[in-house]
Amino acid sequence: MNLTSILSSLALAAGGHGGEANLVLPDLRSQQFLGMSGHNLLLVGILVSIAGLVFGLVVANQLKNLAVHRSMREISELIYETAKTYLVTQGKFIAILWAFIAVIIVAYFGFLTTGPDGARGLGAARVVLILVMSLVGILGSSGVAWFGIRVNTYANSRAAFASLGGKPFPTYAIPLKAGMSIGTMLISVELLIMLCILLFIPVDLAGPCFIGFAIGESLGASALRIAGGIFTKIADIGSDLMKIVFKIKEDDARNPGVIADCTGDNAGDSVGPSADGFETYGVTGVALISFILLAVSSGATQVKLLVWIFAMRIMMVIASVVSYWINEALASAKYKDADSMNFEAPLTFLVWLTSIVSVVLTFVVSRALIGDLGDGTMWWKLSAIITCGTLAGAIIPEVVKVFTSTSSGHVREVVTASKEGGASLNVLAGLTAGNFSAFWMGLVIIALMGAAYGVSTTGLESLMQAPAVFAFGLVAFGFLGMGPVTIAVDSYGPVTDNAQSVYELSLIENVPNVKAEVKKDFGFDLNFDKAKHFLEENDGAGNTFKATAKPVLIGTAVVGATTMIFSIIFVLTNGLSAHIEKLSIMNPMFLLGLIMGGSIIYWFSGASTQAVSTGAYRAVEFIKQNIRLEGVEKASVEDSKKVVEICTQYAQKGMFNIFLVVFFATLSFAFVDEFFFIGYLISIAIFGLFQAIFMANAGGAWDNAKKVVEVELKAKGTDLHAATVVGDTVGDPFKDTSSVAMNPIIKFTTLFGLLAVEVAIQMEGTPRMMLAGLFLLVALVFVYRSFYKMRIESGVKATQAATSASPATH
Repeated sequence: MNLTSILSSLALAAGGHGGEANLVLPDLRSQQFLGMSGHNLLLVGILVSIAGLVFGLVVANQLKNLAVHRSMREISELIYETAKTYLVTQGKFIAILWAFIAVIIVAYFGFLTTGPDGARGLGAARVVLILVMSLVGILGSSGVAWFGIRVNTYANSRAAFASLGGKPFPTYAIPLKAGMSIGTMLISVELLIMLCILLFIPVDLAGPCFIGFAIGESLGASALRIAGGIFTKIADIGSDLMKIVFKIKEDDARNPGVIADCTGDNAGDSVGPSADGFETYGVTGVALISFILLAVSSGATQVKLLVWIFAMRIMMVIASVVSYWINEALASAKYKDADSMNFEAPLTFLVWLTSIVSVVLTFVVSRALIGDLGDGTMWWKLSAIITCGTLAGAIIPEVVKVFTSTSSGHVREVVTASKEGGASLNVLAGLTAGNFSAFWMGLVIIALMGAAYGVSTTGLESLMQAPAVFAFGLVAFGFLGMGPVTIAVDSYGPVTDNAQSVYELSLIENVPNVKAEVKKDFGFDLNFDKAKHFLEENDGAGNTFKATAKPVLIGTAVVGATTMIFSIIFVLTNGLSAHIEKLSIMNPMFLLGLIMGGSIIYWFSGASTQAVSTGAYRAVEFIKQNIRLEGVEKASVEDSKKVVEICTQYAQKGMFNIFLVVFFATLSFAFVDEFFFIGYLISIAIFGLFQAIFMANAGGAWDNAKKVVEVELKAKGTDLHAATVVGDTVGDPFKDTSSVAMNPIIKFTTLFGLLAVEVAIQMEGTPRMMLAGLFLLVALVFVYRSFYKMRIESGVKATQAATSASPATH
């Protein structure tokens, strides 16, 4: 079989199949809402989105103008410049990865599909627009990531300086303010882009543009999440292990790894979650749009549901900002003049307040907009389903805290185990916490999805096919309904972590006449001891809420994947009218796909951890050889930059291998058999859910066990502290690399699979199997490279590896 025959078979894929290319939006002007057309109502949403952008920018400027000592500002600006350089480097790398995706987009939309006019392909101009939308998705993910590091590096030095006043409230208020700026900006940008596609792109092209946009933002989020996760944990482990080796303090300025660690806090814990949240919010919306266009036959009902889901998002942006204002007023009244506070308490209250306000407004707005939908009861039924997701945004963090909070029994168990059992029992206790958390989290998700399913059986079948799938999509939609607040409490963590580092790196205690200077310029007396205590204690709260946000994003990926997979199933079964029996374990190919998905998840966990392990080895090796503890106050900028270079090098190598395996494996499995591929997608979602929850919460337990030893027991430098540091370094790639990256990987695979499987299903026989084999062979080459070309090397080989070319050339 030669290349010509393969291309001929590919060309046949153009015949008679519309799929994603023929998703045509209904006329939004055809239905009235509150005395105006659906189109005009959503134009109001654009104004709300713009107001959200203004809010984010105004708050960012307020943070910039807060009081800060020059020594701290210089450190935060150095962190920003380093993180910005990393982000620009990653942007160039993503451009290479986008080229792979662009080939498939051009092939499918340009040659292998039938347009609405019956002609082969959509035409050059339309394909270019779809490619542009994929770039908009990438730029959106990267843009909000840049905004995140800019705001966080304003906030970290301001929070560190504010702690010196001897009151805990500013140490809490500044990181949360930064988080709300990022969260509101992120959601508003996403909403604005999606509304512009919905309202201003021609109706027969909007569907493909949504798909292109979603694939682009998913690619950007995957790259930034994976590479950022590898980078930050290489730096974190390299920096933390020096505390054991040299018995130095946390964030010692003489440690060249600390600046890289701070950069990593932004690259991994700010850039990654920002891009991830942006992509999750968008992809979930695209999945619901696709479902409505495929499963709802009535044009009028399509319009009502499309307008309604966007109105819900507009409403929840407003609900989040209003709830934040209320919470800040209450927190300020209670804690502003307090000498101590529970940093977790106002954050927990904000999450629950936003959830309750959102639920109430969901029912009110739904009654006003779709009160006449169906038999007149659909408004409260759909509201109840979304409420299952909105409540999940508050319930899941509470469950996570049972396993990761500094006051939780599981974290205390990790500390207790470490007292006599050292690092060995510390690690076992953390693994136990992770396993138990996966069980209980599974029950919570099942209960919420089960409730949504129950409501879907009460008449939704009169509006659509597969109402349970729509219900699950709405649950995922509700997970991120209060998106600004979810992102805000997640972004709280990297600011608190960086604030502690900025304090130490600034060496403010050693600045000549600093007390008199601050009293004169800023009007308050410095309290170093209280400042350090508040920053360490608040870092524990930040760790907890970073941990609580992860399962929300992971859960959204899995629940939302159900809706995206439905789009593929709908095509494969001719609108659920044929081949349903193949979606069963009685079909061997479907069963084999289920098994294959599990294997990929475990490979991914290993490959991402291996990249961290090898990079951390190189970082530790360099730091141990170059750290100077005598006669200097801080490490040289050159040594710090070298550690950043090591982190970047291994982050890119690891990401390149992982992406190409995911890319070619997706193509291969789609070509092997379409129902094998469906089984594969379902499997990576389910295996990925529990693997990610286990790893994230085990890591969170280890992290905060160390924090208990440092803050509560005041046992730094002891054998107990060394044991918890070891546990924390084991948990680093668990919670901040492998687990969190599964979210964008699952969604990218499913989205990209939409195109891959639609090309594959029209090919038959030998050409299809030849391509499946070829793609699998390429994937296996990079599976091999993800370990054997990422192994730890020393001596001459290590020197050669460190000076090798960029990963794109390997």
